[in-house]
Amino acid sequence: DKTGTLTLNRLQLAGTLPQPGFTEKDVLQTAALASNEANADPIDLAFLQAARSKGAFDSRAHMLSFQPFSASTRRTEAVVDISGRTMRCMKGALRTVAEAAGLNATAIAQLEQQSEAETSKGMRVLAVARADGGQALRLIGLAFLYDPPRADSRQLIDELRALGIKVKMLTGDALPVASEMARLLGLGRIIRAPDLRGEQPKEMKDATGLAESADGFAEVFPEDKFLVVKRLQTSGHVVGMTGDGVNDAPALRQAEVGIAVSGATDVAKGAASAVLTQQGLADIIQLVRNGRAIYQRVLTWVVNKISRTILKSGFVVIAFLVTGKFVISALAMVLLMFMTDFVKIALATDNVHPSQRPETWNIGPLVCVAVVLGVLMLAEALALLVFGWHRFALSSSDGKLQTFTFQTLLFFALFSIVSIRERRAFWASRPSTLLGTALVADALICTLIGIHGLASLRPLPLAQSGLIFLYAGAMVLGPNDLIKTWLTARLTRS
Repeated sequence: DKTGTLTLNRLQLAGTLPQPGFTEKDVLQTAALASNEANADPIDLAFLQAARSKGAFDSRAHMLSFQPFSASTRRTEAVVDISGRTMRCMKGALRTVAEAAGLNATAIAQLEQQSEAETSKGMRVLAVARADGGQALRLIGLAFLYDPPRADSRQLIDELRALGIKVKMLTGDALPVASEMARLLGLGRIIRAPDLRGEQPKEMKDATGLAESADGFAEVFPEDKFLVVKRLQTSGHVVGMTGDGVNDAPALRQAEVGIAVSGATDVAKGAASAVLTQQGLADIIQLVRNGRAIYQRVLTWVVNKISRTILKSGFVVIAFLVTGKFVISALAMVLLMFMTDFVKIALATDNVHPSQRPETWNIGPLVCVAVVLGVLMLAEALALLVFGWHRFALSSSDGKLQTFTFQTLLFFALFSIVSIRERRAFWASRPSTLLGTALVADALICTLIGIHGLASLRPLPLAQSGLIFLYAGAMVLGPNDLIKTWLTARLTRS
């Protein structure tokens, strides 16, 4: 939404075009009389401020009735009393007010041509008319208002594009005004919103294509905002919508991500799924990056969960079938789950690189990566058990066998987290402080249990614990990490 979102929504009077027989003071005075300060409407406030600053404000006026702006009437109208003299004042869209004042099509076309130079600069054109007593309504003149864009709007659009997000502008302004604002913001093709209101299947298909190809929409009514979101969703797009007003609420609610900007109405905030708390739009970038960071952490958890489940269950079952023994005790299994849970919780704080392109929940390729890593770790852990079984005579001591298995599974789990947290090589980024602390703490506790034992877990020589640690690290961070990096790139690219 442009007004109040991409722009400051602080309209300023840029100039007037009085009709013959009237002056700029007449235009400002009439426009101010057709305004209501209690509305806090930016257009009303702009005219009231301009009238006061230029000495055109009539403090004697007493308002008898006031009709605020609506999308259906496209004007405001007031009846005021000035020292016993009744006056009807009106301001609004040029064509609407001109027709109410009785101008024919030719005269209206001439007015539009006269104001074309200003609208091409992004000015908003309003017509002002009044009727004294029972006389007919007369056009007093035109007023030009300008709503400057926010300082960060163009930068925001550029950054969103760099993140793979297409930006479209919605505004109720006329096409020339919208096109000029789009030029200032670095947007391209702007079309009229009425072109989207197809009701027949073919018309709806054409309108959907227009919604996809255009960079913005002019002459938008409140219902058009909702329509644009629906058209884009029909094409399979995930849509975010920003807004600040009551008329933005339906579109904010319909969009997958409705974003109410700072200073938005309570209705807009209630309809949105995210509310910006600071002035400007820079927080939208952070919102996107945070969402993608959470996505990466979820993927890490999924891959870690699948690979470790294959490792633990496969190791225990195969070892039992081959040796006839439960190679890990219930105590060791509980310790293993308890210690690794702290590390998995710490994954929520990990440093991740949000992707530069939009993500989708197509996790099938990464599940394949997780299965391959789980099978690799299972084979490597079983090979280590075979080596230890014959080299360290583990068959003669169930306590040492259980400690050996406990350390094998835990060290493989810890190193696999270090590898899996990155889609690239494991050294591409550092773990967060909390995650790093949890990993080191688990490794130290595991080593101490191996040295001193715990209940049924009998002590192992430090050299054996060191061997398990080095072997697990070499396998997981060596060939496994290379396979993970290659496989992830290949599957996610295809």
